[in-house]
Amino acid sequence: MNIILMENVEKLGTVGDVVKVKDGYARNYLLPRQLGMPATKGNINRIEKEKAKRLAIFEAEKKEAQQKAEILSKVSLTIAVEVNDQEKLYGAIAESDILEALEAEGQKVDKKSLVLEKPVDDLGIFEIGVKLHPQVIAKVRLWVTKKS
Repeated sequence: MNIILMENVEKLGTVGDVVKVKDGYARNYLLPRQLGMPATKGNINRIEKEKAKRLAIFEAEKKEAQQKAEILSKVSLTIAVEVNDQEKLYGAIAESDILEALEAEGQKVDKKSLVLEKPVDDLGIFEIGVKLHPQVIAKVRLWVTKKS
């Protein structure tokens, strides 16, 4: 069955794409959740008109996210933690600790937008990703130091 996507669906496509999916997936998942609609000629024509509007909004959001990414790239966070005799942390730095440090710098970020490639469980300098937009990821420098 051919479906026009009304929302971005991970591993399937973006808004306005016409994708071929199995009938059951369309009937039981995409259509009831209004994630897609049947690809008829009338629906395709309507979506083509809406696609231009959505593209303009998408580009505006992307530009805004890039401006915020520039600001975030200049932010440097420092978190002081307790360590044992071998200079090892007692635990990893939690996402909530990073969010608190960002808020202390005046930057409000959603917890879901943090991108940690691996746990921060050592002293040193780390790059933390902040996903501001599907195509924009800002890098924030995180310094993990020993509490004195």
